[in-house]
Amino acid sequence: MFRAGVRAELGVHVDVVGEASTVAEAVSKIAASQPDVVLLDVHMPDGGGRAVLDAMRRSHPQVRFLALSVSDAAEDVIGLIRAGARGYVTKTISPDELAAAIKRVADGDAVFSPRLAGFVLDAFASRPDVPVADPELDQLTNREREVLRLLARGYAYKEIAKELFISIKTVETHVSNVLRKLQMSNRYELSRWAADRRLV
Repeated sequence: MFRAGVRAELGVHVDVVGEASTVAEAVSKIAASQPDVVLLDVHMPDGGGRAVLDAMRRSHPQVRFLALSVSDAAEDVIGLIRAGARGYVTKTISPDELAAAIKRVADGDAVFSPRLAGFVLDAFASRPDVPVADPELDQLTNREREVLRLLARGYAYKEIAKELFISIKTVETHVSNVLRKLQMSNRYELSRWAADRRLV
């Protein structure tokens, strides 16, 4: 539903030559159509946007990537930029702003939502307070991280489900998995753990 909405909004501004729902489909369609810019969902199924970048950047260096995500976490932003994305914007961006960002990336500019630019500057200045690798965090899937982040911000399960376009039952499953992997017993411990790692 979200992808259909983005396509409808962008269609009046740019030529949309294709769309994909998985990493494999994205790689295939990018190779076939060779678009100027790929609008990349950071947490798409089967490996996420990083997997698409890793698969395409050497074989199709002329294609530029703009990451789009609900996540504004430093490790997500830094990871995608280091992998080769030319920009990173959050899903709160307006249709007009998104179209402008795509055009700027096509022209060779780098584009970031305002709050995210600082993460990139900090990371490439090698400041020690920017989280880049964390063994405990690495065992969580991208979706589990999203759920954890929203949970730590005080979202109820129903609100998380609405924000991520998933069912409440799926949210409960993700929370259960996170608790098990991190060996914690409740959401309050998770919130404290996330705050310590600046995931909130």
